[in-house]
Amino acid sequence: MTPLVFNLDSDPDLGSRLCRALGAEAGELEQRHFPDGESYLRVHSTVHNRDCVIFCNLFQPDRRILRLLFLADTLRELGATRIGLITPYLPYMRQDKRFHAGECVSSRPFARLLSNAFDLLVTVDPHLHRYHSLDEIYSLKSQVVPAAPMIARWISEHIERPLLIGPDSESEQWVSQVAKLANAPWQILSKQRHGDYQVEVSLPRLERWQQHTPVLVDDIISSGRTMLETLDHLQSAGLPRACVIAVHGLFAGDAWQRLSAIADVISCESVPHPSNRISLSAPLAAAMGALLAADPSP
Repeated sequence: MTPLVFNLDSDPDLGSRLCRALGAEAGELEQRHFPDGESYLRVHSTVHNRDCVIFCNLFQPDRRILRLLFLADTLRELGATRIGLITPYLPYMRQDKRFHAGECVSSRPFARLLSNAFDLLVTVDPHLHRYHSLDEIYSLKSQVVPAAPMIARWISEHIERPLLIGPDSESEQWVSQVAKLANAPWQILSKQRHGDYQVEVSLPRLERWQQHTPVLVDDIISSGRTMLETLDHLQSAGLPRACVIAVHGLFAGDAWQRLSAIADVISCESVPHPSNRISLSAPLAAAMGALLAADPSP
């Protein structure tokens, strides 16, 4: 029996493409708010003995997580065989250590919440820094979709002589892989962060690359301060207008306006934004399809 896909508060276009790529049926869901602000959910589809997939993009998790857990619990109670979650952006991964006494290491309780609610998880390039894989904190079956092949393809099709640049050591895993796939040179800079909005990056060695288009690649762009500092250096060195590519473009505050004023800004469609140019529907659907096709036993 084909799976059901429920779109919960997420991009309808991407949700439709995911449903078609999975060969699934769109689930019927009613939701609204009571006058006091509490959520009302009702599942109109018959889910008994069927695999159910929820597409819920968690880039603003505190607004969505409660309804997501309510829906997963309802599907379980109504007899769904397995419940999967597709979230292109997986939040609460960056707080992976207690830096100061008393801090919540939020990646761990969030992982327990999702692991208790779901059987399957598909996401795109989660921010794995101190964790080597999602299996260190998630107990469900998961599949990570790498964005590097899609980014490399976009670069190869749109930029003639790219020079890939990573703003810090954490970006090296993304940049080196994309550069290899795009057959392009690459450099990694060093970064010193003095606060959420104060960042200092090293001046790259650019003598050999004056005729190349700088392509800054990172997994997450939030405040954009690291990219802005790097772009200042590139402008001063007289390089062509740069391209900035993010796997997950969060663009907090005025980051989008400031970056797009001095560079071409491109992002994967993991977070809905005008900069989205790189499609993820096919690999996301393929990853969930592989999990659903596997042995359903725990």
